[in-house]
Amino acid sequence: MRSYGTGEAPPRTPTAAPDPDPETAAGEQALLDGGPAHGTRLRVLGRPAVVQVTYPCRTEDGPTPFRVDALYVYRRDPRVHHEPLRYGYDHASP
Repeated sequence: MRSYGTGEAPPRTPTAAPDPDPETAAGEQALLDGGPAHGTRLRVLGRPAVVQVTYPCRTEDGPTPFRVDALYVYRRDPRVHHEPLRYGYDHASP
């Protein structure tokens, strides 16, 4: 039986070529649908299943230098096979 939560991860063997450099790869056009980022257009590489969008939150001055971001999750619509790919807002995510 494997123990979880020990912080030990088994070594991973690469199974595919490394991702292309995002600065030089063209990617595909995508559109965010619904939620706070509705209508935002972006480029994605490799058709990720999930896109996370963050928005900085204002914090009150205090002794800790923490940064707080609101997190929004958008999931790719598997029915769309052409550009722009569609990512719908996931209301149930964090």
